Amino acid sequence: MMKLVRGDGEIRAVLSGEIDHHSARELRAELDAALCDMAPRLLVLDFGGVTFMDSSGVGLIMGRYKLMQTFGGEVAVENAPPRIERMLRLSGVGQLAQIRPGKGNDE
Repeated sequence: MMKLVRGDGEIRAVLSGEIDHHSARELRAELDAALCDMAPRLLVLDFGGVTFMDSSGVGLIMGRYKLMQTFGGEVAVENAPPRIERMLRLSGVGQLAQIRPGKGNDE
């Protein structure tokens, strides 16, 4: 599930539940439509409500990074639960997007 909040040059996607192959496909379609419509400077992916994520979530971020590059924009990931944040860092997502630790995340 996702809630999109549009701001001044920014789209915040507040994600919740599980991100797997099936849900990632729906999230991609909805995000891409919003990004192409607005061409924001910043996409913030808020993982605070995500309870499970497999490699599809990494692919989701990487694909949105590529799309944001066409607009000259950036991607930030925030509030990822510790195990998801570790997965993102190990997969190299931190080289593409800012990873902003959330509450309770220890480095």
